Amino acid sequence: METTEKSLQDYYLDLEAKHGAHDYHPLPVVLAKGSGVFLWDVEGKKYYDFLSAYSAVNQGHCHPSIIEAMKEQAETLTLTSRAFHNNKLGAYMKYITEYFGFEKVLCMNTGAEGVETAIKIARKWGYQKKGVAENNAQIIVCNNNFHGRTSTIISFSTDPNSKGDFGPYATGFIHVPYDDIEALEAVLETNPNVVGFLVEPIQGEAGVYTPAEDFIKRAKALCSEYNVLLITDEIQTGIGRTGSLLAVCGNCDCQHACEQQAETYVRPDMLILGKAISGGTYPVSAVLSDATVMDVIQPGQHGSTFGGNPLAVSIAKKALQVVLEENLAQNARRLGVIFREEMNRYISTSKIVKLVRGKGLLNAIVINDDPESDTAWNICLKLRDNGLLAKPTHGNIIRFAPPLVMTEEQLRDCISIIIKTLETFESHA
Repeated sequence: METTEKSLQDYYLDLEAKHGAHDYHPLPVVLAKGSGVFLWDVEGKKYYDFLSAYSAVNQGHCHPSIIEAMKEQAETLTLTSRAFHNNKLGAYMKYITEYFGFEKVLCMNTGAEGVETAIKIARKWGYQKKGVAENNAQIIVCNNNFHGRTSTIISFSTDPNSKGDFGPYATGFIHVPYDDIEALEAVLETNPNVVGFLVEPIQGEAGVYTPAEDFIKRAKALCSEYNVLLITDEIQTGIGRTGSLLAVCGNCDCQHACEQQAETYVRPDMLILGKAISGGTYPVSAVLSDATVMDVIQPGQHGSTFGGNPLAVSIAKKALQVVLEENLAQNARRLGVIFREEMNRYISTSKIVKLVRGKGLLNAIVINDDPESDTAWNICLKLRDNGLLAKPTHGNIIRFAPPLVMTEEQLRDCISIIIKTLETFESHA
């Protein structure tokens, strides 16, 4: 390895630039190790992780219980495909359905696969149960959504960068503004072919855009009135991230998603999960629903070679147990309040930051600059230099989402780093 004229970091950056597709624009830091809330780069520098792999690492990096479950199963049986049964899948299906309060689960691998699965189920349900004429099913989606990057999903994106030059696009989707219940109702009133409303309870990629408290509840009521499936994408917001087990749970301390225990809980007809369902160790996703919806899928109509494999489900079961055992949702709620209070205190006299928004430990600050500027990017570079890793989204927004195992002492240290960094940019505002 020739590193005499280059840093070790530059060596790895050059390898990626030369041999990889340029499908991402990462912050220039090359990571080699993670533990809990910390990451270390190839040159040994230590950082706070304030992105958590887009909320995949809620349980912290390399959580020992999850890694132990992974090792144990990896040494026993990793994959059978669904051509055969395995001795881990049934127990996991029972666990996850009871955990989230649904009757059935369909196991997949990535978040995008989960969304694709939900779309297929909703359409088939529409034809077989609602009576929509074949090939006429419509699904309502929101502007500024982010549900993945497959060809179907980008067809209903409103981000030109996500969909430009990837057409022709799939049809069957109707857009409404996010957090606009009147627009949703107007479509439902006039279109009997709508079979589902696919929505993020908080739009993470759009900049942690948090809707009105009653938006999802009112959307559910409308969906029920018009016999439409409410499909919530909690790939980023689920598994404790927003201060409850699910974002649709509201502010709830119950150990399971349960409408009897939480007045604020809005039960979707379909729930899509991914990312933190495995604690960031393995691609795992799931779509949960009740039998009246899920049973439209019959053998040979959907599936995945790796979906529900014994390694994946062993990891996922342990990762979900960790969330309950360590009270991570409650910790996220408590620390999120502290974070927003401290940031609002700073923002009250700041010229560089306009606002902070979010829920639990899914938060973002909006930089007082044009979205086309590089100010947010430069702030993230300075944060990196000061020992904290975060990333801009939509130009002038910086998302902050640390692992949920963070302590209050660590959070306050991170707040100090963030404020110290922002202060160096105040004169430019």
